Amino acid sequence: MTAPAPPFGITGGDAPASRTGRVRPATFLDAVRAETTKLRSVRSTWITLLIATVLSIGISALVSALTANHYASASPVDKATFDPTSISLAGFGLGQLAIAILAILFITSEYSSGMIRTSLAAVPKRGRLLGAKVVVYTAVALVLGEVLAFISFLVGQVLLEGQAPHVTLGDHDVLRAVIATGLYLAVLSIISIGFGTIVRSTAGAISLLVAVLFVLPGVAHALPTSWERAVTKYWPTEAGRQVTSVVPTDHVLGPWAGFADMCVFAVIVMVVAAVVLQRRDA
Repeated sequence: MTAPAPPFGITGGDAPASRTGRVRPATFLDAVRAETTKLRSVRSTWITLLIATVLSIGISALVSALTANHYASASPVDKATFDPTSISLAGFGLGQLAIAILAILFITSEYSSGMIRTSLAAVPKRGRLLGAKVVVYTAVALVLGEVLAFISFLVGQVLLEGQAPHVTLGDHDVLRAVIATGLYLAVLSIISIGFGTIVRSTAGAISLLVAVLFVLPGVAHALPTSWERAVTKYWPTEAGRQVTSVVPTDHVLGPWAGFADMCVFAVIVMVVAAVVLQRRDA
């Protein structure tokens, strides 16, 4: 993802000027504006967000329709643990990957293109630059996540109705689960930007993300039962995902406790990212 130069630069003619005509340092708001321009002005942003939309809504609708058709033949155990909310949000398993990858590209593309040197010259306070990126992209992920979550939920419940149990937003914990889906994507985006800042390589950061989301939790299932439960219970993405479910599973943290676990992990990743950004050359 190649981004244009920020709307403010490193020379007197480009940098923001005060009322006295003197060049002033770039503020946090200046950095936010520049990062917004970078994000919205490249085609890959819109393509990736479109892919995330199609995956989230399309797969959620497909899973809801298939589940409705096969609910009558489901086992008593499956019926007892049936969660209509999670079924209608099933597409976010892949949709989250597209949103997280774009978050990685938001930082790593600057290293691959050399744009990071211009960005750091315009915003010498590196923590300010990283903070602006986090604020801009997290806002996008949160808004998009909430919109997609509500659409996917409503479409899924329509498809389930008449053939399988369905719920409404007024049912117990349903509204919490739908809203929390957008919150989960926002926190995952913060983690992804942190990974991209630490690794500085698109391929490396995506590999690390996939490992955290899918590979390592899958490996945990091969461990002895007691170890598997401990890993699954506290693994940040697995714990955080509990807040998007209505029907709880055994041996996991509660919804908000699990989400707090994920938020703590995001903070740790961002602290490491900030330290790495300060100490490394561009």
